[in-house]
Amino acid sequence: MRLPHPVDDNKKPIERAKAAWPEARRLLRPYRGLLVGGLALVLITRLCSLVLPLAPQVLIDSVIQKGKTGLLLPLIGAVVVTSVVQALLSITLARVFARAAQGLTVELRCRVQKHVLHLPLAYHDQHRVGTLVQRTMSDVQGIQNFLGQTFLGFFGAVLTAVIAYGIMLYMNLRMTLVATVMIIVFSFVVSNVSRRLRPIARRRAMLFAEISGRLTEAYGGVRVVKGYRGEEREQVVYRKGVEQIKGLAVRSVMLSNLMGVAAILTLGIAGATLIYIGAQDMMAHTMTIGQFVSYSSLMGFLAQPVQQMVTLGQQIPEGLAGIDRMQELLANPREDLDTGRKEPIGPIEGRVAFEDLRFAYEAGEPVLKGLTFEAAPGTVTAFVGPSGSGKSTAINLIAAFYKATGGKVLVDGVDLSTVTLDSYRAQLGLVLQETFLFDGTILENVAFSRPEATREEILEACKRARVDEFATRLEKGWETRVGERGVKLSGGQRQRISIARALLANPRILILDEATSALDTQSEQLIQEALEDLMRGRTTFVIAHRLSTIRKADQILVVERGEITERGKHDELLAAEGRYWQMYTQQHAGGLLLGAGESASREDDGGAALEERAPVAAENG
Repeated sequence: MRLPHPVDDNKKPIERAKAAWPEARRLLRPYRGLLVGGLALVLITRLCSLVLPLAPQVLIDSVIQKGKTGLLLPLIGAVVVTSVVQALLSITLARVFARAAQGLTVELRCRVQKHVLHLPLAYHDQHRVGTLVQRTMSDVQGIQNFLGQTFLGFFGAVLTAVIAYGIMLYMNLRMTLVATVMIIVFSFVVSNVSRRLRPIARRRAMLFAEISGRLTEAYGGVRVVKGYRGEEREQVVYRKGVEQIKGLAVRSVMLSNLMGVAAILTLGIAGATLIYIGAQDMMAHTMTIGQFVSYSSLMGFLAQPVQQMVTLGQQIPEGLAGIDRMQELLANPREDLDTGRKEPIGPIEGRVAFEDLRFAYEAGEPVLKGLTFEAAPGTVTAFVGPSGSGKSTAINLIAAFYKATGGKVLVDGVDLSTVTLDSYRAQLGLVLQETFLFDGTILENVAFSRPEATREEILEACKRARVDEFATRLEKGWETRVGERGVKLSGGQRQRISIARALLANPRILILDEATSALDTQSEQLIQEALEDLMRGRTTFVIAHRLSTIRKADQILVVERGEITERGKHDELLAAEGRYWQMYTQQHAGGLLLGAGESASREDDGGAALEERAPVAAENG
């Protein structure tokens, strides 16, 4: 059992961060008007905040020392008015940036979710579901924080620092030059620490996504975990993962604290130095007491954004890491944007042909080796053969889940690799061995194949698939929620809903991947007539063990090691006494155990099912 671990980050994080910043600006472009208005309010707010630290100079130098008491009330009024304006604008700012940040979050999450769903099946095969969920939700949340609160805080902090610095420079050049040196030293520390934080933030996000993926698998497969006493093993894997996250988090906190320590030392040394210089200037009468008090207040005001920058030093790398990871995900090409798929295919007859078709999931490891056959419109083609022979791969190519690495798949004479996926899959129906249902009602799951269907059409499809046999007996009937992946229903019930879903789609090409594998003999008899009705007039491809399906096929293709070794109808292949006959006779005699996940009631009145795992034993027998 392998523990997910963060990828060693040798991809120049500084360059990635620089590349991510233009993407951040592009993301903000739709909110330019809102942000410009918000930044204008920030400017007004920051200008108002400077009235209070400047008030002591007027109070001490003019009102107290020079006796200009007429300035007292205007001074108090200015402080009160600017404070009220600042408070009101702060509320407005929070609303403006909340709208921008939340709107951005919605757009990003929808964009990423849409992109992931349109990625090729090969991408999904290589990535955990939980990892993709984590990247869709948490990475985007980090970007929201970065472009929302972080951006606002950073801009406000810099703006305040610049204004305060300008005033301080005007009030006392010598003291401000000392403060400038301290700021440069502190900026150097922040820059170096931030550069070290960026790769840590990226690795933390990657590891967190991997562990989330493993956790999703463990929860989703809890029956297997419990059945094989794997609770403690999964706990070990999870603990090792979170311990790695803890290590990265501790390093991140320590580096952030290093910036805090640098800030404290910098401000302390700067403060002591400025007190010394200020005392000399006041004794030399080149600086008034009021000026020194106001200057000191501005120093405190300057310290606040410096302290904010310490926090931002951690948030900015995390935000940039989130943008970087989102860019990395969005850089994967969507299958529906394949430049080779330009032409929509019109209503099809359903003639499907493989011409010297070759396919490999990985280079140098061919799965299909030159398959050639043709299925006429309205016919049934069955694939049989040992596990791993390439049957499911051939079905996946017919469904356009993958593209051939050599040869062609033709539909009505048109190369399937040139056809737009939507136009083709709108005429495709699927009933897979692993039945997948959403956590919705029975009717919602059936309607998934054709959401615009009327309730009457949905109920008719359910009736033909014999879903009504059990649905009407449930407490909430058709509105019964099936649970995650249909966990509240039996395997046969789930499969009947899946068949009803295919019936509602009314496809021209139908794929049945062991469509009745989850049904006992009685359940199969209930829906066999519906399946025959569904297949009538449609080009159907079947991977099945039930002879009631295979025996009636127009052609049976025996696939072994990626090649078609026999082809013909059931009776013809039996008469030839070849590979198909060998599998059939051995299983008909009941000499083999059924494969994993298959019911012991696989026999019907025609004899035992064709078992894909039989050939090896047959060769040895």
